[in-house]
Amino acid sequence: MQADYSDVPDELWDRVKQWIPPWRRSPRGGPRRLDNRKAFAGIVYRLRTGCQWDAIPREFGSGSTCYRRFVEWTNAEVFEKIHAEALYYYHEKCGLDLEWASLDSASVKAPKGGTSRVPIPLIAENSAASATF
Repeated sequence: MQADYSDVPDELWDRVKQWIPPWRRSPRGGPRRLDNRKAFAGIVYRLRTGCQWDAIPREFGSGSTCYRRFVEWTNAEVFEKIHAEALYYYHEKCGLDLEWASLDSASVKAPKGGTSRVPIPLIAENSAASATF
């Protein structure tokens, strides 16, 4: 695996970890919890590569663990804060010019087709006989 896909710089992690909510151990016990930094690196790997959650390499823990942590942190609105911290970090490191941005439509899936704001005109009826009868 390429190191740049799994690397979360120490400086960035130090800024991000403050926003991750503390975990409370269940009174019933259970297995040891995966380290937050590993889970975060797994989430970053998944977001950068676009792979399925189950295809996340084992060095990040299981894909289902990374997914559960992603959902937990999303519900706690952590990623908005992490996004801001990452922008500040990378702006300090290499400078970001945010006057323009682009988004590749291939990265935004609409598996159910989405909705249309305007009615779509119908195609004219075909006067040919149906071949299915």
